[in-house]
Amino acid sequence: MTRAAATLPADYFDRLYRENADPWGFRSSPYEKEKYQATLAALSRKRYGRALEVGCSIGVLTGMLAPRCERLLAIDGSERALGVAREACRDWANVTFEARMVPAGFPDGRFELIVLSEVLYYLQESDLDRLAAQCADALSPGGEIVLCHWLGETDYPLPGREASDRFARTMLMRLPARTILREGTYRLEQLSG
Repeated sequence: MTRAAATLPADYFDRLYRENADPWGFRSSPYEKEKYQATLAALSRKRYGRALEVGCSIGVLTGMLAPRCERLLAIDGSERALGVAREACRDWANVTFEARMVPAGFPDGRFELIVLSEVLYYLQESDLDRLAAQCADALSPGGEIVLCHWLGETDYPLPGREASDRFARTMLMRLPARTILREGTYRLEQLSG
């Protein structure tokens, strides 16, 4: 399998969502359901002030995070996915959706929680390093970052384990704690200050 050499562009994802409104089975897959429950269980607080979800897709995890956040900014590069996400989370007034590709479109401000689920391996190394530095700068004191990535083979720029380890190496220069909570089909981990 040949890996993509560059960060995957927004039109890659728009094409997937055009072909299938839920290309990874976020709404129906037992794997996704279990992963979402594990991700929520990994959160150390019952409530967060301002949170960021990078790569929100069609908003399934967003809807689960919303009750735990005073304000949640959910971003994705695909306008098609965001349209579905906005509809799915229309009852959550505390959620804002924005079309942004990271690292170029990383939002301003500070966040008590940053969630990156199934997104890091879409980035080439230099973009991943830049995103990690941005997350470190944007994390509020005492905040946390939750990462979750599938560890199977893909044609994305980076394998899941390598992307996760590279991100964590950059973060550990600024945050003292990395806890791998689960490693099997996917890796779930928390980085905190």
